[in-house]
Amino acid sequence: MSCPEELPKEIGESSYHCDTCKKSFALQSKLATHKCIDKKQKAEKRYHCDICGKSFTVKLYLTEHRHIHTGERPHNCDICGKSFARIRTLVTHKHLHTGKKPHSCNICGKSFSLRSHLAEHTRTHTGEKPHHCNICGKSFSHAYGLTRHIRSHTGEKPYQCNICYESFSDRGNLTKHKYIHTGEKSYHCDICGKSFFQKVHLNSHRRTHTGEKPYQCDICGKSFSESSQVTLHKRRMHTGEKPYPCNSCSKCFADRSGLTIHKRKHRGEKLYY
Repeated sequence: MSCPEELPKEIGESSYHCDTCKKSFALQSKLATHKCIDKKQKAEKRYHCDICGKSFTVKLYLTEHRHIHTGERPHNCDICGKSFARIRTLVTHKHLHTGKKPHSCNICGKSFSLRSHLAEHTRTHTGEKPHHCNICGKSFSHAYGLTRHIRSHTGEKPYQCNICYESFSDRGNLTKHKYIHTGEKSYHCDICGKSFFQKVHLNSHRRTHTGEKPYQCDICGKSFSESSQVTLHKRRMHTGEKPYPCNSCSKCFADRSGLTIHKRKHRGEKLYY
């Protein structure tokens, strides 16, 4: 048996299923490769990139790989027009339009459109922090958290406001800053009508109405409405971690706000409670 080389031209919502193990694939070429491996007939990497030398088992993978070198994005979304270098990236992207969420958390059941979003979500349950700062050793659940943190060492601020030219180390902080100029509050609570700058703030607010507490401490099982509350709870009740040190004295704090209030005492500022 030889592995098929090409992917059928049609892009659909249906999956291709292995009749042996029932595993599903978005692309027929993926299923074909899976079947070859399953029958212990290791696919030969016959297709070689003439630019970097990387080899592939399927001609389609070589074709899409070469788009990395050329910058070509031939696969277009017929809904929003966005273009992609790889057809499987387009298939995944279309889930955002259709509302399809094929990736489910086996702990809480929450579903996601993208596998990468499921992987990030799963770490809220496991507490895994696989991304480590090579300067101070601090660890993070997500790669973007590490990237932001490293800028605290380097001072890099790559995001600039095109209105006042103030720069920021994080894209999210730039987005928040721009609301100062626009005053726009696009996200509205359908229960009380309150408006918010960001969707994440609306989601957080709605929990005050619903009482939902989706974030759980993996040590004692206590539930919270915000993930940040879980982090602070674990520091105060279980680990004793105090990652925010005062640079004027030896005192440390479990959260940034505690450090901020403490610093005001050093400056002689009057505190209001």
